[in-house]
Amino acid sequence: MTIKEIQEEIVDEFSMFEDWDERFQYVIDLGKGLPLIEEKYKTEENTIKGCQSKVWVHAEQKDGKIIFTADSDAIITKGIIAVLVRAFSNHSPAEILEADTQFIDEIGLKDHLSPTRANGLVSMIKQIKMYALAFQAKQ
Repeated sequence: MTIKEIQEEIVDEFSMFEDWDERFQYVIDLGKGLPLIEEKYKTEENTIKGCQSKVWVHAEQKDGKIIFTADSDAIITKGIIAVLVRAFSNHSPAEILEADTQFIDEIGLKDHLSPTRANGLVSMIKQIKMYALAFQAKQ
């Protein structure tokens, strides 16, 4: 699946819920299914700056694709990073860099987060793009 197809799938899933209480519960459930980062990668270097909660993201490149793992000490934040990992993991650096993040606006996530969580979301996206940029530069 392309990043765009995954993003459309996420938008469809969120549209099934009536209200934001149900959507936040879904975000929490997504966080519970997140492929967790290994403890050895829970370092300052892998911490997302600008997040209210602790969020760690690790990236590895295998066969030209970037694999992201992540974790957070907060349940909502863990769900948010799970959405991003799902959308961007297992794609090439170029695909990640070219992808837009309009789907975040389409599901209304940013509008329903506190200002500090919304800033954290932007920081998570920035970090994912930075990893893609770094891997692309190595090629």
